[in-house]
Formats: sequence, structure tokens, C-alpha cells
Amino acid sequence: MNNKNCLIDDLRARLSHLPGLTEKKMMGGHCFLLNGHMLGGSGCNEAGDICYMIRVGKENATAAEQLNGWQPLIKGGRTMGGMYLVDPNQPSQEIDNWLTLAIRNASSLPPK
Repeated sequence: MNNKNCLIDDLRARLSHLPGLTEKKMMGGHCFLLNGHMLGGSGCNEAGDICYMIRVGKENATAAEQLNGWQPLIKGGRTMGGMYLVDPNQPSQEIDNWLTLAIRNASSLPPK
């Protein structure tokens, strides 16, 4: 995927079946939330490459780090625990694996 709009459209298609899904501009991009909790959205790595920004939560970090194509999300020199930048040029199933962890995390939290 070569631009943020394509990436956002892809996330929308993958997540639109979820009841309680909303979209919001935040963290310098476009994010998807489940019951008020961020699943992820679009982001860029330090090289300026467009990536998925996925929030799996700290509880799912070990499982997430077994997946492919990630780097930690760093904002202002600080590593954001439980949040990752994920390479969009991976097999579809790998992206789904990341989103499964994000959905598991958001679903474990009380609705906002």
C-alpha cells in the first residue's frame, strides 16, 4: 500500500463488521476505535514509510512480538508500550493476526 488513504480503506474493510466500531482523527492520523478504545490506524515509521499503527496492549506484547514485520511505536523518544508500527506489505493473514490481538485487547476493556 502506497498511501495512507489506501491503508485506512483496508482497515475499514477489515474492521467494519465490528459492532461498536468508530473512527476518529487522533495521534496525527486516522484511528479506529472499538467501544471507545483504540485498535489502530495509519502511521509512519522514522523513515517516513506508511505503516499500520496497531494497539495490542501491554498484555498482548509477547504474542505480538512473535508476529512478523513490526517495530515499536516511538513518540517523542518514548516507546509506547503495547503499540506497534506494522509493515503493510505482508500477507493478509499476518495483518489479520495483528488485528485479532488489537480486538482482543479492546474487547477486554470496559466500554468508554
